[in-house]
Amino acid sequence: MFPVYFVRYLPGSYPELPNCPAPFMFERLSRPTTINAIVLLILTMFFWSGNNVLGKWAVGIIPPMTFAFLRWSVAAVIMLPLAYQSLREDWPTIRANWPILLVLSLIGSGYYNTLQYVALVDTSVANAAILNSWAPVLIAVFGALFFKDRLSAIQLAGMLFSFAGVVVIILHGEPGRIASLSVNRGDLVMMFATGVWACYTTLLRKRPPISTVSFAGLTYIVAGIANAPLAAYEYATEQYVVWSWATVAAVAYAGVLASVIGYTFYARSIEIIGSTRAGAFIHLIPLFATLLAIIFLGEHPQPYHAAGFAMILAGVALASRKPAETVSPSAVKPAEG
Repeated sequence: MFPVYFVRYLPGSYPELPNCPAPFMFERLSRPTTINAIVLLILTMFFWSGNNVLGKWAVGIIPPMTFAFLRWSVAAVIMLPLAYQSLREDWPTIRANWPILLVLSLIGSGYYNTLQYVALVDTSVANAAILNSWAPVLIAVFGALFFKDRLSAIQLAGMLFSFAGVVVIILHGEPGRIASLSVNRGDLVMMFATGVWACYTTLLRKRPPISTVSFAGLTYIVAGIANAPLAAYEYATEQYVVWSWATVAAVAYAGVLASVIGYTFYARSIEIIGSTRAGAFIHLIPLFATLLAIIFLGEHPQPYHAAGFAMILAGVALASRKPAETVSPSAVKPAEG
């Protein structure tokens, strides 16, 4: 799907697609069917789960804010030539709506992932992934705060139950941690990061009607620029990258699979089946991330992980019971041009 989605911007390439087996496979995968959306979403969640594991692996090898800078710089370099024509066509709309686009770029790609990498310095992959599953509840809360969405009693009950699951994860299943204030800093940072992502998702209703390709290109460029001074600070404080082929591979994975391809697959899936159905697949991340962390990092899931995750899922199921889609069509406008 990825080559087909952008190949129209590569002169002379598109007419040769039917004669090339690989692009033909991607073309079939990009067709607007539910099964294709499911395949793309599963791949996306796997890519994002791998990014969680890489963020933990990179501790002591790639400083977290530098990792974010490198990730989005790679994504921007890839996207800029692909999105150039679309950006030119959408420029009048971009210029007229630059404040909201800047905010979305900063809190979406720009700083959410930076906070995620910072959190993984002090917390486990399982904790970070499960805490991220609380996002749908926060999205409902922000919808009520920013757009006066009405919340039913059952939604409020679901939010409270989900929050109780978050507390179980934060306290590692040990209520005594409240009295001793022994709370993991990484867990708190991840909670804040999840709030940032929920705010971003809620504000997508205000995204102006520009193409998905333009939005992606603009977002990645802003994210790279926004993280540059943070990376410079880490370098100035002698937090250096330990370069190796493994480091290059990690940055390439984050920039290509977790960013360009992952975000493109996610956007395409939303176009096909809508944001509510697509958002439910985010709960695959704790499953994939925990399995990958067990295999590659030797992490061991604890009973409180299962208990907290079950409570969060149950709360999300209740809190998600709303009558209609909340993200505007402009937030999922397909690429044009």
